[in-house]
Amino acid sequence: MVRTVMRWTFRLVVGLVVLFLALTALWAVVPPVSTLMLGRWATLQPVDRRWVPLERISPRLVSAVIMSEDARYCEHRGVDFDALRDVISDAEDGSPSRGASTITMQTAKNLFLWPSRSYVRKALEIPLALWLDLVWSKRRIMEVYLNIAEWGPGVFGAEAGARSQFGKAAADLGTREAALMATSLPNPLKRNAGRASRGHQRLAAVVAARMASAEPWTRCVLR
Repeated sequence: MVRTVMRWTFRLVVGLVVLFLALTALWAVVPPVSTLMLGRWATLQPVDRRWVPLERISPRLVSAVIMSEDARYCEHRGVDFDALRDVISDAEDGSPSRGASTITMQTAKNLFLWPSRSYVRKALEIPLALWLDLVWSKRRIMEVYLNIAEWGPGVFGAEAGARSQFGKAAADLGTREAALMATSLPNPLKRNAGRASRGHQRLAAVVAARMASAEPWTRCVLR
């Protein structure tokens, strides 16, 4: 009995690894979908997602997302271990918790994992992010991230988000609009860029100021 369980467990693990590798190769060239989208389709909820290539997304939004979410995006290899060590140190000291999730880790989570927070999910994000950074370019990771990120209930991707919240294409976003969209990402169900609260506007203003000197931090994506 034990051997049978172990054998089937091994087969399941191997099957999941093969599926993951196949999806990684496929999604390197084909527009992927996120687990959140699949969940909404499975429960018959609407999904608004309009895939656009990175060239049709405003560079201001790319810059805003990097400066807001992951300023070391062009430097690390999928995981910012320095930030991760700081988070672990803060947790040991009893300091307020803060995130160390990179854009690559968030992409891995959105593509392969579940949305609820847990140590198990976070542990899985790390090897998945390292793998994505190894086999995909920084531009591809950013392109996928911006096309599967949620910008409101059932609204996925920069194009759908920009049209939903500002009535314009993602390519036409200005600095302020891009900063508002970027700072809504930590909690897009509560932060609406098109109807931003005062606190949200203050956060966006900080990111907009950082964008003025963002070129050294964005050069791996913006050409």
